[in-house]
Amino acid sequence: MTLTSPACPVAESLPMEVQEKIMQVEGISDVDLRVVFSPPWTKDKMSEEARFALDMF
Repeated sequence: MTLTSPACPVAESLPMEVQEKIMQVEGISDVDLRVVFSPPWTKDKMSEEARFALDMF
């Protein structure tokens, strides 16, 4: 997964939350979650609904 930046305020907690949620999916028994910064995050990766909710147009 990619965070918005290395200084993201949830950089420590979000990966663990994502891993926990994925493990709750039926049929998933293991998760190898990696935080990467390549390719860099851009708002183009957000859905239109997310950009609207965060006023990021």
